[in-house]
Amino acid sequence: MIYTITLNPALDYVMQLSAPLEIGETNRAAGLPLQCGGKGINVSLVLKELDVPSVALGFAAGQTGEWLTAMLAEKGLKQDMIQLTHGQTRINVKLKGTQETEINGVGPEISQQALEQLAQKLKALKAGDVLVLAGSIPAGMPTDIYCRLMAPLTVRGVDCVVDTTGQALLDTLNCHPLLIKPNKSELAELCGHPLQDDAAIVDAAAELQKRGARNVLVSLGADGALLLDETGNVHRTPAVGGKPVNTVGAGDSMVAGFLAALYNGESYDMALRLGSAAGGATACSAELAKKEEILSLLETLQYTEKPEI
Repeated sequence: MIYTITLNPALDYVMQLSAPLEIGETNRAAGLPLQCGGKGINVSLVLKELDVPSVALGFAAGQTGEWLTAMLAEKGLKQDMIQLTHGQTRINVKLKGTQETEINGVGPEISQQALEQLAQKLKALKAGDVLVLAGSIPAGMPTDIYCRLMAPLTVRGVDCVVDTTGQALLDTLNCHPLLIKPNKSELAELCGHPLQDDAAIVDAAAELQKRGARNVLVSLGADGALLLDETGNVHRTPAVGGKPVNTVGAGDSMVAGFLAALYNGESYDMALRLGSAAGGATACSAELAKKEEILSLLETLQYTEKPEI
């Protein structure tokens, strides 16, 4: 079974602007219905599109938390959210016009008791299960919380996937995650210098492997994606899907596609292709991509293994 954790989920209110945003003026927008937000939740939703079961874990609080869990239930997503006694699940505003602007709310404080409840739920995971830890660390929580949650799981044979940034990501490498997924700028920040070409990206990914990561998947935006797998082979795909209209959830969709392929016993090359197709399909959709959109883009991608760069 695949489990996802979203420590700081949200409701996303997406508004499409017909003209550039004017600060200090009244702007008119068409609002889409509230969408479920949070990186782990996005992964679970795209996995469901690809007919792969998962359980979404995390925290929900207040009236907005009730809306969130109700919306997930309507989508048929299996979940086991911990209800917090104080605060509200945050609402994020996404403004989409000639440029994308995000205003992300502040989530509720997560108590030590709530964290212990989450750790208790994770005791049910067993060898062969996969846990996805995705998103930023909420304020007031230790930056190594992902590492703390992973440590007792990896010794039991649970594979972990980490999609976060900075020190929070580096802290997890000693737990040997199955997959990490930085984008190019995040990878450059981790290695401390710009990445000018694929060779530099591979070298930077190899450094993270030396520190404990098994597979390093690097999303490159308009330049596609690159995977350094745990056998040392490099795989590369171009961007697919045309001009992006929505970057929210594209990286999460890539993780979901990658895991869906592995869940079905496919190779790392196919995992990269399905991940790239899922990410590209979401980038070209107003919401998270649907199965038919993902599979349509998958047909455009060819075998990508490149043993040497």
